[in-house]
Amino acid sequence: MGYDVHRLVEGRDLWLGGIKIEHKLGLLGHSDADVLIHAISDALLGAANLRDIGYHFPDTSDATLNMDSKIILSKTVELLREHGYEVGNIDATVCAERPKLNPHIPQMQQTLAEVMGTDVDCVSIKATTTERLGFTGREEGISAYAVALIYKV
Repeated sequence: MGYDVHRLVEGRDLWLGGIKIEHKLGLLGHSDADVLIHAISDALLGAANLRDIGYHFPDTSDATLNMDSKIILSKTVELLREHGYEVGNIDATVCAERPKLNPHIPQMQQTLAEVMGTDVDCVSIKATTTERLGFTGREEGISAYAVALIYKV
């Protein structure tokens, strides 16, 4: 299981699921702050007992500054394969009050499947709000949860 959260701020692009989504706010982070990819990467690493995303891609490193999170996901899958694992499937949920994400889900699924080298049917993405409750409801940030199934080759 993986989880990530980033603050919404002005002056940043909004990247979710490897695609740029038009919105007045973007996510603040050391990389492009794609919470969905970060949660998926953490879920994959955890399933293989390979520590976490911060261990492999620290937010104190110049090498990861402004990094495209698709690179993080690609390197994560590469690391899994080096340890004899393949991606089975992903089930993820993004929590955001706005923008509405449902229209973007097919493109996110396609992008993530391509990056992971898996079938698009193996990537489930859902979107929800928090009914205006908490930091998500106040549109202060976006969070994502992901569960990954991997298998030994």
